Amino acid sequence: MTALAFQTTTPTTVPTGTSRLLNVRQRALIVAKLRVLWVLGLFLLVGLGAVLRIVYLGTTGASPREVSLADLLTPQRGEIVDRNGVPLARDFRVYSLWFNPKAMTEGAPLIHTPEQVADGLLRIFPDLDRAKVLERLRSGKPGYLRKSLLPEEANAVHELGEPALEFPLETTRFYPQGSLAAHVLGYVDSYGQGKVGMEEALDKQLVSAKGRETPSVISIDFRVQSALEDELGKAIQLSDAKGAAGVVLDVDTGEVLALASLPSFDPNHVKPHDMVVTPEEAAEGDVPRGFNRVTNQVYELGSTFKPITVAAAIDAGVITDLSRRWPAKPFKMGRFWIKDMHKMGDTLNVEETLIHSSNVVTAEIADELGGDRLKKVMESLGMNRRPSIELPARGMPIWPSGKWPRVRTMTVAYGHGIAVTPLHLASAYAALVNGGIWRPATLHKVAPGDVPPGKRVFSASTSARLRQLLRMVVRYGTGRSADVPGFRVGGKTGSAEKPGVHGYRHHSLISTFAAAFPMDKPRYVVVAMMDEPQGTPATSYQRTAAWNAAPAVGRVIPRIGPLLGIMPDETRDIDISDLTPLIPKQVSDTAE
Repeated sequence: MTALAFQTTTPTTVPTGTSRLLNVRQRALIVAKLRVLWVLGLFLLVGLGAVLRIVYLGTTGASPREVSLADLLTPQRGEIVDRNGVPLARDFRVYSLWFNPKAMTEGAPLIHTPEQVADGLLRIFPDLDRAKVLERLRSGKPGYLRKSLLPEEANAVHELGEPALEFPLETTRFYPQGSLAAHVLGYVDSYGQGKVGMEEALDKQLVSAKGRETPSVISIDFRVQSALEDELGKAIQLSDAKGAAGVVLDVDTGEVLALASLPSFDPNHVKPHDMVVTPEEAAEGDVPRGFNRVTNQVYELGSTFKPITVAAAIDAGVITDLSRRWPAKPFKMGRFWIKDMHKMGDTLNVEETLIHSSNVVTAEIADELGGDRLKKVMESLGMNRRPSIELPARGMPIWPSGKWPRVRTMTVAYGHGIAVTPLHLASAYAALVNGGIWRPATLHKVAPGDVPPGKRVFSASTSARLRQLLRMVVRYGTGRSADVPGFRVGGKTGSAEKPGVHGYRHHSLISTFAAAFPMDKPRYVVVAMMDEPQGTPATSYQRTAAWNAAPAVGRVIPRIGPLLGIMPDETRDIDISDLTPLIPKQVSDTAE
């Protein structure tokens, strides 16, 4: 009965072990769900933190310049590229070192002493001027201490533990080619404004919505620019010159394919006004060596003007017979003597005048032409106004106003008493050889259908005759060092003394060579100018253009010709067979 009674009182529920297993599974499921929610929440927090960080940089970023979210995604300033799409200027984001004395709301602007901060910065940037840094830190005036920090340098500054030292992420202008074409491009100042070159000329376009999205194309060819600067640099070294200038111009469109002024500067290293710099840097100013010799400085360019005078005389009917001979003996005009550096014979014709570069005969031709007609031609070539180019730095010629007296007409005829820029000369030579049409020079790439009509200055027949005469100067005269086989170069040398306080300085020359090629169908003008070249062993101790500027052009042309689609061809040349009988068989070396 006892056993039976036990059986009737035992419950019929699920065993205890199974119940515990179900509870464990329920708890595990709840924990898993909580973990998923926790991970999801963590990801949301991280994403929110990233968004808040971007908003912080865009709205409360450090002192000098605010950075918006849109700015982080698009450049503040459009890209500048050469005619083939090679980047010349673009935006780049870097850290800057900024001193912000207001970072501390109470007490001194620094939690460390100025000496401690300066020494800490010098350990990171050994080239900083300690005295200048201390002056800035003690003054309590906010400003830049350094531009373009590397991320690791910014981290090192952060580790100094000084709240007044900030390193905001800023947009800076980056020039991938360094100093190349610096005088064409210019630079962007610390306020984001374009200065000096095309950065200033295109300023509004580059910051516009379209300009920020679409690169601005200029006429410069990076390869041609590089070759021109390289050869001018060599010419400076060979002749120990003070500086040099050069330009390559398309004779049919006026496009500038290269424009160089040496010494140059690197627009990547232009110092902001409020940046701590060394005394030497401060003395150099914002743009060391930033003066543009091609468009902003005017010079007396000497005998390079003689072909212009001859062309004007041919067009006016003063020269109708190229075999005609003029007296070549020195003569006195008022209180001035007009003479040549070397005796060239008793008489000379036009061909010999240009080959030997005679001042005397050129002056006589100009005297017969008359001042009014010569002045009108010079005005048609733009010699009386600033050069036609988009650059803001454009020099005003020294132009004789009023009616030209006889002596002024004579001296202007051979490049004295008038001062213009090398770009004026390049545009004039383009008109001399392209059929007689003058067009303004431009740094904008010109589409085939958008070539400006220009204006006629010389007749087509006169231009054809000048192509022959310029070719003869290079084959037989002072331009022989530029006679590159196969490229049919024509041109004219010019060497003029610099004017001084008490007259001309006999030991300071401007030596210039203006050339065009190929003369059977001219495509490009190349002008090279040397500022105060010296006689050195490399130039046979000569200072005139025949020994420095002309050889430089002779090295440039074979480098740039193939790049521009002009291959050397020694089977072709301009026909000068009707003029060669008018010159002696042996033409001696002369200097203008």
